[in-house]
Amino acid sequence: MKTIQAKMHNSISWAIFTGLAALCLFQGVPVRSGDATFPKAMDNVTVRQGESATLRCTIDNRVTRVAWLNRSTILYAGNDKWCLDPRVVLLSNTQTQYSIEIQNVDVYDEGPYTCSVQTDNHPKTSRVHLIVQVSPKIVEISSDISINEGNNISLTCIATGRPEPTVTWRHISPKAVGFVSEDEYLEIQGITREQSGEYECSASNDVAAPVVRRVKVTVNYPPYISEAKGTGVPVGQKGTLQCEASAVPSAEFQWFKDDKRLVEGKKGVKVENRPFLSRLTFFNVSEHDYGNYTCVASNKLGHTNASIMLFGPGAVSEVNNGTSRRAGCIWLLPLLVLHLLLKF
Repeated sequence: MKTIQAKMHNSISWAIFTGLAALCLFQGVPVRSGDATFPKAMDNVTVRQGESATLRCTIDNRVTRVAWLNRSTILYAGNDKWCLDPRVVLLSNTQTQYSIEIQNVDVYDEGPYTCSVQTDNHPKTSRVHLIVQVSPKIVEISSDISINEGNNISLTCIATGRPEPTVTWRHISPKAVGFVSEDEYLEIQGITREQSGEYECSASNDVAAPVVRRVKVTVNYPPYISEAKGTGVPVGQKGTLQCEASAVPSAEFQWFKDDKRLVEGKKGVKVENRPFLSRLTFFNVSEHDYGNYTCVASNKLGHTNASIMLFGPGAVSEVNNGTSRRAGCIWLLPLLVLHLLLKF
């Protein structure tokens, strides 16, 4: 019977003390100036999300009751656990220190924690603030984009973290220097082919290594013939005409002599097409093969052409870009239009 009464008395005492502690917390009762070192909680505690936070309170032998509270919630009173959170554990309860640990800390654990003690029936409190840091995370980023040259684009990179991360954009290109934007949004007006490639978004807040993601920007443009090589070859020898064109999407090549298109399979002639290059090879040049050939490069955005000469020894070659001499190849336009209509 005495044991039961003692337990009831102890519970009532704890209830009265914790009620007073909560009341002190709500009313903001501070540590008195004469007790500046008692009770004393540690300075603000900063931990990363997922780590453990230790809250320590320095006390002495004048203390008769002691508790840790989070806002109005009592976590521990003496050795008794009052909260249901399994992550909160008692580390020490001695004459000099009263400490608890919060394991696997999350952002909702952030806030004020109060160490409340009672001496001579006078409750006093000391407060510590728990700060939870969160590694940066990119939660939204633009998808890869394909756009025609001259249009405008907008790239977005949204990141979260504590503290709020700094977001930067960088063009991954040998010609690019430094950052192209120090913001979540990257705007490019009148994009050019030189601005194609990968753009890297980086989010950093010094809590962990920066997180990085990339967006691929493809800039489409019509073909441009960058090189058209004529050649002089004696009769009976092998000769090659070469035509190079830059374009996105890659250009398709066609070869013409006079008004006739040369196709693969013609005896003694081979047409070899690659994404940016076409070769017309004659394995056994005859007098009939000499003359002017036209290389046509086209994609869905347009076409261009160049004239290339196959000539005998001692002759002078002429190489003319069709974009500047369209009239010289006006006869090709109906064939090209028909080809494009059939293809696209």
